[in-house]
Amino acid sequence: MAWIYALLIFIAGAIVGAFAARLGNKGLKQQKELKKELDKSKYELEQFRQELVDHFAQSSELLDNIAKDYSKLYEHMAKTSTELMPNLPEQDNPFSRRISTLESVKKTDEAQGQPRDYANGATGLLKGEREQVSETPKAS
Repeated sequence: MAWIYALLIFIAGAIVGAFAARLGNKGLKQQKELKKELDKSKYELEQFRQELVDHFAQSSELLDNIAKDYSKLYEHMAKTSTELMPNLPEQDNPFSRRISTLESVKKTDEAQGQPRDYANGATGLLKGEREQVSETPKAS
C-alpha cells in the first residue's frame, strides 16, 4: 500500500512539475523573443544613425559646392558688369561693392596658401630655456 501512495505522489509531482516547466518555458521563450526583437531594433537604429551621418556628410558637401558655385557666379557677374558697362556709375552698379570685397578676399586667400606643418624658430614652449642656456657664461 505504501508503494501505491508513493507512486501516486510521484505521478502527481511529475504532472505538477511538467505544468510548472511548461509555464516557465513560456516566459523564457517570450524573453528570448523580446531579446531578439531588442537586438534587431538596436541594429536598425545603428543603421539609421549611420545613414543619417552619411546623409549629413553628403548634404554638407553639396551645400559647400552650391556656395562655391554661387560665389563664382556672383564674381562672374561682378566682373562682366564692369566690363560690359564701363560708363555706368558705381552707385548704379549693384555689383560694385561686391567687386572690392571679392578682390580683398581673393588676396587674403592667395596670401594664406597651404598651411605649413612646421614653425619658424622657437614656438615659445622651450624658448625661455634656450635663451637661458645661451646666456649662461661659458667656462674657459
